[in-house]
This record gives sequence, structure tokens and C-alpha cells, in this order.
Amino acid sequence: MYGYTDFDRRFIRARAAQYRDQLERYLAGSLGEEEFKPLRLQNGWYVQRHAPMLRVAIPYGALTSAQLHALAAIAEEFDRGYAHFTTRQNIQFNWIPLVQSADVMDRLAAVDMHGIQTSGNCIRNITSDVFAGIAPDEIIDPRPFCEILRQWSTLHPEFAYLPRKFKIAIGGAREDRVAASWYDVGLQAVADDTGQVGFRVQVGGGMGRTPMIGAIIREFLPWSQLLLYIEAILRVYNAYGRRDNIWKARIKILVKAEGARFAEAVEREFADIAQRDAGGAAHLLTVQDFNRFAALFAPSPGVDLSPTPAATIGIVESDPQAAFERWKQRNVHAHRLNGYHAVTLSLKRPGRAPGDVTAAQMRAAAALADRYSQGELRVSHEQNLVLPWVPKASLRALWRDAREGGFGTPNIGLLTDMISCPGGDFCALANARSIPIAAAIAERYADLDELFDIGEIDLNISGCINSCGHHHSGHIGVLGVDKDGAEWYQITIGGSDGSGVGGAALPGKILGPSFAAEEVPDVIEALVSLYLRQRKQGERFVDLARRIGLAPFKEAADAVRRATAADEESRV
Repeated sequence: MYGYTDFDRRFIRARAAQYRDQLERYLAGSLGEEEFKPLRLQNGWYVQRHAPMLRVAIPYGALTSAQLHALAAIAEEFDRGYAHFTTRQNIQFNWIPLVQSADVMDRLAAVDMHGIQTSGNCIRNITSDVFAGIAPDEIIDPRPFCEILRQWSTLHPEFAYLPRKFKIAIGGAREDRVAASWYDVGLQAVADDTGQVGFRVQVGGGMGRTPMIGAIIREFLPWSQLLLYIEAILRVYNAYGRRDNIWKARIKILVKAEGARFAEAVEREFADIAQRDAGGAAHLLTVQDFNRFAALFAPSPGVDLSPTPAATIGIVESDPQAAFERWKQRNVHAHRLNGYHAVTLSLKRPGRAPGDVTAAQMRAAAALADRYSQGELRVSHEQNLVLPWVPKASLRALWRDAREGGFGTPNIGLLTDMISCPGGDFCALANARSIPIAAAIAERYADLDELFDIGEIDLNISGCINSCGHHHSGHIGVLGVDKDGAEWYQITIGGSDGSGVGGAALPGKILGPSFAAEEVPDVIEALVSLYLRQRKQGERFVDLARRIGLAPFKEAADAVRRATAADEESRV
């Protein structure tokens, strides 16, 4: 994985020292609240419902075991003993006193971490495929491009104060595992008829109040022109994006309003930059540039790059234990190198909010990474951890150790592998709580036999319209809403993030009026039961939803509403 240079370390430590000076002036009263707010936000410090919240960047989801140990220490010493992995490959702490925030910045800088640009109207943490560099279907490793964009965009003076926050995702494989269609800019690797590699460019995707699928403005952009083209997109957005209305300031609103004219403006800006800048030479990426960055992502010296004898190819020998077989089926993934697998450590288990992890569990995961994965982990946008370099011969031992650490639930891609934001328990923006809804559904579907029979379902939960839980892209989506000061929940059906299971990215369709919190598990059960009754052989939930349409699901959900009303009437 990427190794920070001396320049990187000097930069981050200087930024931490700068923030300490800003904090001390704020605490002394010489820097006002309105002056300090943008400074703390640019370093990832929010003020939430109960306490400050720190968002730490994990660029393209890559973590070392040493970094995870440091995050565990921060959780224990400054927070309440746990942290939360987000849907954008970040980690958040919810209870750190602001007076200690500079100390935490120093701790992060010591292990090459920071919160720079995890908030504010700037280019946020760049996300990528959790299997980048190891996926068998990979066209090109996207991580060098992620790092090039990260270095280029960090504290970029022209794009530090955009109309609104700006998010970029880059995928290098044939399957879209980065939800590219839902990003401000989504880049998906493609190869043309001659074998040349480039990117399909989508712009204007996003969730929130107005869910939109990004518009394809380039079917094929040569990879060498990536910086040039991203700069053109950002310049058009910076010039014409709305700044008078926060709800209409995202680039998706500009793209929708302008249509083809937006793409035309980008192409003109693209040509103008090239003409002004000696043919764009200063912006064009060369093979030497790519090779220099790619070398920074070379596998650890401990990884065996030699071909594996055919006799050992394939998953380890069968094991009579059904639990082990289930774990291999759901949590073990193919690898580009014979002799290795990637393995997901599930963070979805009873008693914990999706994505939450205790300090003890962080240390346990770090130990697993050291023992089985060359000290490297990845954070997925589904809020799990992945070990990318697990030898096939170590799978059974890893399974045993993962279960002891609380990571062995064989539910990846199943109903209880749900995505959820922290919701009203923590977030000042939330209209309703997400965590109790996730807990109730997990309790309802605790039986693994039932989960495996149901099959693959993406269940996503958001506590408000900002959609941090990606409810729009869930096969089943749950959105918390406020009705006269009470918590209610809207249900959507048939959404997809664009990955293989769901096919093309689509927003889910609303079933109808919202439900009370206590009704939601019954509604989910009614929807799943309808699916089990009507599915064809091999048909998944999202496929059925698109085949039969909304009406049958709406009727199943309304039956829950009627039953609740009848029960209340009988008690009266």
C-alpha cells in the first residue's frame, strides 16, 4: 500500500501544528466562533448533537495495522472506547472534547493520518474499490490515480471553496464496486477496441433530497488526460454552481439544469486549458508518472508473486463444519494472485451498530492483519473491513481467529450486512434514529439458515434526507423522517448502487406513507415474505422487485399498517 514520503509527513505535521495554534486562539477568545468554524471543518471537526465529531480520512480505504492500533488508542484515551466506519471509507469519533482535538491531530499525524478535507466545500476523501489491486476483473489498478488526485486536490487553492462539497470515486474493474453513478464525479476504467485504457466519466450523481444518477459526459477519457479533465469539470462547477441556496448548490443540480450544455462547457474548458498550457503538457499524465505512483503500491515483500502450482489452486479442501463452509461462501473473495484470497471481517453483528468497532476489536483486527495479511486492511463502503493478502492455506486458521474476535459472521451481502448512518443518536442533522431500527432488523433475522435462504439483499438505512446511509441505493431503503416531532420511516424498494447484484444504478421507489418505528421490522418481514413466495429459481430480491413492480410490495406493507391500526383499535 502507499507509503508516505518525508514531504507527506512534514505536511501533515505542519497542518496539525497550524490547527493547534488555531484551537488555542479560539479557546483564548481571540478567534471567534464563525472564524474558527471553517478552520475546524477543513480538518474534519464537526459539532454534532452531543459532542464534537471527528472524521478521519482513509484514502481509498487503505489502512495499516499500526494505524488501526493508533485509532484504537484514540478511541480509548479520548473517546468512549469505540469508533464508526462510514460509507465513504472514513472513520468517525463521536465523543472527543474539542479542547483535546489538537492532541488527537498530533496522534493521527504520527501514523500518517489526518482529517484534512473530510468536511467543507472542497474535494473530499477520494474513494475506490475495496479490492483495488487484487481483483481478478481489474482492468487497471485505480489506486495510483486516486493518489495522484489526492495529492493534486489537497489544499488546491482554486477548489478550496466550491459551491458545495465534492466527492470523487474511481473504480478500476469491470464491475462497478464504487457506486460511481452516485458520485459528483464517478470514474470507471474501460478499455477501447485497441486495448487502450481510459475512464468512463459520470458527473452529477448524488443522493440527498434529489437522488440523481450521474450523467455520462465521456464514454472514454484516456487516462493520461485525467487531471486535465477533472480540472475542467471543477472549473465549470466553480464558475456556474449555485451559491445562493445550499439545497441547490451540488453539481447534480447544475448538471440537471444545463443538460448537454454542461458537457459542452466542460469540453470547451478542457480545450481552453490545453491551449493555454502548451497543449496541456503540464496536466497530462505520462507512463513515467503512472509507473512512479504504481511503484508506491507494490505488494509487501512478504507476498509470494510466483505462480502457484495447479494442485493448490482453488479454495482450501472441504471442511465438515457447515459454519466454515458458509463463511467461505460469503466472506472469502477471489484474488488476482493464485494462492491468495481477500477476506471480509464482518462488522455487522448483534449488539453493535453497523460500522461500529470497539478499541479492543480494532486491536484484534490489526492483529489479524499482521498475522494473515501483511499488516494491511481495507475499509469497504459497506462498513466492513477486508484483509487483502490472505494465503489460501491460512483460511481455516483465520476463520477461527476471526470468530474469536467477533468478525466471523458469514453474512456479507445478506440482509443483516446492512448499511446504516449513526442517525439521531449522534447526528445533529438527523430526523430519526437509525441504530435501533438496524438492531431490531438484525434481531428479527438472527437465524443464519433463514438468511442464506433469503439470499442477497442490500438493506440501507438513513436517519435523514442527507442519505449518509445510502437508502436510495438499497434494494430495500429505510429513511427516517420527522412528523410533528415524532420519528417515522419511509420505505423504498428496488434501488441499486450499480454493483453486480443490483445491475444498473437506480434510486429506489417509495412504497407510500411512512411507518412508525415499531412497524419497520414487520414491514421488512412482509416484503421479504412476499419475495420468498413469488421468486423464481435463482431470482434475487432486487430482480423480483423490478419484475413485478411496486404494487405488490406496497400492498404487503400496507397490510402491516392495517394490522397495526386494528391492534390499536382493539386495545382502545
